[in-house]
Formats: sequence, structure tokens, C-alpha cells
Amino acid sequence: MKVSEISTPALLADGKTLAKNISCMAAARPGPSLRPHVKAFKSSTLARELVAAGHENFCCATIREIEGMVAAGLDTDLLLANQVLDTNRLGALIEKKSTRITVAVDSEETILAAKNGGISEVLIDVDVGMPRCGCHPNEAGKLAKKARDSGLNVRGVMGYEGHLMHEQDHQKHETGIARAMAKLEAAHADVGGEVISGGGTGTWESNTLVTELQAGSYVLMDTEYARLDLPFEQGLFLLTTVISVSGRGHAVLDGGLKAVAMDSGPPVLVGQGEVMYCADEHTGVTGGFWKVGERVLLRPGHIDPTIAKHETLHVVEEVSEVDDSLVLDSWPIDLRGW
Repeated sequence: MKVSEISTPALLADGKTLAKNISCMAAARPGPSLRPHVKAFKSSTLARELVAAGHENFCCATIREIEGMVAAGLDTDLLLANQVLDTNRLGALIEKKSTRITVAVDSEETILAAKNGGISEVLIDVDVGMPRCGCHPNEAGKLAKKARDSGLNVRGVMGYEGHLMHEQDHQKHETGIARAMAKLEAAHADVGGEVISGGGTGTWESNTLVTELQAGSYVLMDTEYARLDLPFEQGLFLLTTVISVSGRGHAVLDGGLKAVAMDSGPPVLVGQGEVMYCADEHTGVTGGFWKVGERVLLRPGHIDPTIAKHETLHVVEEVSEVDDSLVLDSWPIDLRGW
């Protein structure tokens, strides 16, 4: 199948870029020093590409992602890096199959939920300044004791410096990471355990404390990350079709808010012109010359929620504005849902 045969709107992944990004990260963070975050791409098939690169341990954000990874046999060591109270589904997976599942906890309630749901291993999630989930660093040791007293194995700590991922000021970036990781290091001293988990694509090089980096976006990259001096390239595109051309100088594409995420701003038009707006099923573009039926590529601002809107990711050797590119494979986006 060729790109010209794909119904739009559809997601395209540039195969060369994907391979390059995976190779670059694997060289810097080999094996278990990287715990790829599947929330970024939500495809167990893409996850297998990371296993081939040497990464067998994965990070998940939802129970559904855990279930999908177990079903795919990618369950050597899975971390649900999120607070969850409905742990029975996870416990059932452990009972049914020999798999290792660890959950993040930051309160007595989440510790109790893990215990009651059949989970045996946890990480103490520490608030390092984002703010999101996580206990105060001073409370980490106390929570670890409660977890151990209840019979849980505390593997270590987790802390996500997400508020620094897109910081472009180098000094603020470095100072912020040092401050955040000092909190996590102090908490780890109180908690113990072999794992210090955290970080992401934006701190892939600067965060030297973590024993495992929770990066995921690097595989296909966000527009915001593209503004930073990172060695990873953007490789995700939304393929659309021009369905209307106005005499007022704009054209309308058939992919809108239901096909592309806007939380990090509008998508970027590949080629001449710019995006005017995104509506439910439409994106308006201006500043170029288009014909009805013409194919147009957009770069999404944020790949995670964009990919979650689709069922399939079409892998092309090299994405271009020419429609006759060969589709190498079509991967199901099978880790969507909750």
C-alpha cells in the first residue's frame, strides 16, 4: 500500500527518524537505565522495537496500558507511574500470569489499595516541584515504613520534574533539575531501595541521578521538544486531505480537533502556509495554494494525546509531501483507553 491509498485523517510515522531516535537514546541510556513510557505512543508493536533496542522494562500511565503490555507478552517489569485506587485488575494479571508490576504510591490510601488489590511492589512517588502527584519529600520515609509494615516491597522512589521538560533557558533548566533531584535524592536516602525513577525526554541528558529514565516522547517527538537542542527529530505527521478551497484565500483540511491534540498549540503545516484554526473535523490553512483532493501534512504539537485519538499508526520509510511513498507497516494503537 502507498500513502496515497490511506484514508484521511491518518497518522504517519517516519521510519528512518524513528529508528534514529531509538538508536540515539539506546546508546546514551542502554538497557534498564531507560524505562520507556508507553503513554507517549500507546502501541505494543512500537514497544517491541524498543525491546529490540535492549529495553525490556516499561513505564505505563493507565491500567489499560499495563493490561495491553501483559497481553502482548511485554511484561518483564512494568511500572504504573501513577496513583491508582482500583488495583484489582492489576492483581488479577499477577495471579493469572507470571509478571512483575510495580505501582507508584504517595499516601496511606494508595498503599492500602495496592495491598488490597494484590500488588506486592511499590515506588514512593515524591513531589519534586511539578506539581502533580507525589508526597512531600519529608514524608517519603514514613510512607515507605507503612508500606513495608503492610508487607509490600518498596523498590525505591520516583519523582517527575515535568515542569522543566520544555524549559529553554539553559541556566533555569540546569538549576531547576538540580533542585528537583536534590529533593528526590533526600527522599531516597530515607526510603532506600535500588530504584530512583524519573525524568523524561526533556531531561534525558541532564538528569544524572535517576537509575532509570522515564522517557517516551523521544521516539517521535513533540513540537515543543523540537525547540530544544535535542538530538531527536520529529517523526509523527497527521496526513489530511483538502476538502474545500475558498475564494477568500484559505483551504480546509479534513482533520481537526478529533484527530490532533491542541494542548501544546496548533499543529504546524508542512510546506508553504500556516494553520488558521482547528475545529472539530476541520483545520483551516492559509498562505499557500491548494486544490481540492490534495494531501497535506501537519506536525502535531503533542504526540501523546494525538496518537491516543487514532487506531492505527502507518509507518513510512521516509515521510514526504509526495503521496507515492510506500507504507512499510501499519501498527495498531492498542494501548488506548483506561
